[in-house]
Amino acid sequence: MNHPLLGPAAAEALAAAMAETDPGSLAAASRLRARFDPDLAAAALTQAVLRRRARGKFGSAAETMWFTPDGLEQASRPTVARWRAARLAAAGVRRVIDLGCGIGADARAFLAAGLEVIAVERDESTAALARANLPTARVLAAAAEDVATELLAGTGAETAIFLDPARRTAQGRSWRIADLSPAWGFVRQMLAAGHPICVKLGPGLPRELIPPGVEACWVSERGAVLETGLWRLPGQEPGGVALLLPGGHRLAAATAATGLPVRPPGRYLLEPDGAVIRARAIDRICADAWLLAEGVAYLSCDRAVVTPFATCFEICEVLDASERGLRAWLRVNQVGVLEIKKRAVDIDPAMLRRRLRPVGPGAATIVLARTTAGVRALVVRRCPADASQGC
Repeated sequence: MNHPLLGPAAAEALAAAMAETDPGSLAAASRLRARFDPDLAAAALTQAVLRRRARGKFGSAAETMWFTPDGLEQASRPTVARWRAARLAAAGVRRVIDLGCGIGADARAFLAAGLEVIAVERDESTAALARANLPTARVLAAAAEDVATELLAGTGAETAIFLDPARRTAQGRSWRIADLSPAWGFVRQMLAAGHPICVKLGPGLPRELIPPGVEACWVSERGAVLETGLWRLPGQEPGGVALLLPGGHRLAAATAATGLPVRPPGRYLLEPDGAVIRARAIDRICADAWLLAEGVAYLSCDRAVVTPFATCFEICEVLDASERGLRAWLRVNQVGVLEIKKRAVDIDPAMLRRRLRPVGPGAATIVLARTTAGVRALVVRRCPADASQGC
């Protein structure tokens, strides 16, 4: 089965759709339907909309790529895909079997890293788009469960498995393990197959589902936690790991939980990256830091800490967290621009900001957090990146 936009008569329709100022508008639909078959016009306009939407993720490369709505949504960001491909190549992998390639976004990164790619996609129409995106790869329109054994037969450590199971149902995107396709049972089977492997899953993967002996790597890019990767590579240690991009900073959780003391706020506040929190590695950020309260992922210490794994703030004041008290403080300090951060506190920052009605020329950042003395409002300011400057 071919995709309607990959036929010889489709180039003109796609060019017309790409030339539209707003390809998603009714006017654009009317113009293209007057010139082309309605189904072809609709497909061309959809592709034009997707390519424009994809610019934020793929940049100029989006102009020549082929997308489906689900494929674009699930495709890895290029920085993550490149890091993943480089890690596999560094582990001695020479071939990747992508068992569920979608539109082929990750497979493009594997090819760019010099790896041979065999890509498998269950949906025939999507597989056709993957072939267009992966002209030098072998793309099969098949179910991963039906071809995995044959594709892996006779291969060794130079062949890796990549799995990015679909996470959608008829109702939309799903984070339930039961909704994965291929199914979770097949994923576990591949993790136990003995090959180098990376399984890309959502960042909220329940820890109790992580099989023993694998590395669970939570990946964040510029502070946004994007995915959990389950890895098996030669010589790799199991456990939780945080990976921060674009710098490639890596922090592994301690093999035995050390625990952190709980104390009142000190001079500085550390806000760990979300990947570090999910990897349970916050006790590796700073040796002399402590928790503000049990179960609250804010750290405090008495010195400025410059680290990629947390944002450092100087604590300027500690206030009562009542709205009346906060409103009075904002009025006295003439604060009109207010950033509210919170953790483990049942408050909506946007709604609270509206109720506080900040007015004035000043700006402030307030952190609402549980402490040993209850919920407090910490007035903070970001420390400079250079610790020698002080805070």
